[in-house]
Amino acid sequence: MEDGALSKPAAVLACAAMASFYVGILYAPTLLLRLPPPSSHNNFLIRRFICAGVSSLVSVVVSALLLPIKSGEASDLLGVYGIRTDHIWQALVFPLSLTALMYAGSLTFMSLLLIHSLREDVNCSGGLSFDYIKSISLEAAASLRSISSSVMHWRNYVVAPVTEELVFRACMIPLLLCAGFQKNTVIFLCPIFFSLAHLNHLMDVYIKQQNNWTKACMIIGLQLGYTVVFGSYASFLFIQTGHFIAPVVAHMFCNIMGLPVLVSPGKGIISVAFIAGVLGFLWLLFPITNSGLYNDRTDNCRCWQGYCSGN
Repeated sequence: MEDGALSKPAAVLACAAMASFYVGILYAPTLLLRLPPPSSHNNFLIRRFICAGVSSLVSVVVSALLLPIKSGEASDLLGVYGIRTDHIWQALVFPLSLTALMYAGSLTFMSLLLIHSLREDVNCSGGLSFDYIKSISLEAAASLRSISSSVMHWRNYVVAPVTEELVFRACMIPLLLCAGFQKNTVIFLCPIFFSLAHLNHLMDVYIKQQNNWTKACMIIGLQLGYTVVFGSYASFLFIQTGHFIAPVVAHMFCNIMGLPVLVSPGKGIISVAFIAGVLGFLWLLFPITNSGLYNDRTDNCRCWQGYCSGN
């Protein structure tokens, strides 16, 4: 790896091109290839899955060509992208637990609803019987089957998190670090590309808001703000842990949970839980993302400029 082999303008331009391509290819089947519209919404989503996969593959190839890899170092390329097997359980459990703290209010709210629903069901059924437990189990299994067979759920909870983190974190961050950008700069620069890639939703929101530009811009502005905040957090996780899976599990969890529940009428415990979760998140943010938890006892650091080892 040769410092200075990649210039800052080249790295920024490459990241901007990746972001543009990630969005642009979604419209390529209709605009460029002149393919007929999909016969169903599911087919439309599957077509976009393929486009997102192609975009991710192209970004991986482009970044690999731009990164200053010497001969004999190609085997370390997966490590550069954070695709590693060492310390995998730490990269899965710690970031997920940390992210869950921001949703302490939401999780408490869901728990209260579940308890209330179970109490009503038990009272109606006359007690906690084997048949009742069996019925609940069958309902849960049916719900899981429904979720696993939903193309929309696969889009929101699998395809989008994996492809977006691969392009906007695993491919972009090594380029920016190799170009000489500081870690703190990268953490706040990458989310800009990530948020701008969501501008393609503007026209859809504009139509849904009955051609009201003010409402559409307000909604998109809120979404962009959220993506910038989350993008910074995901970039921080990737740089600190050196693991691709860390921001992916956080992304999946956030997509499943949606926006955090802050308050609930008549339930002050929700607000207390939310505040406690935020304080816990801030208290544990740096200790639980300490690079030593994810990279100790490794023979060498496979991340560009040694960022996975905190150097």
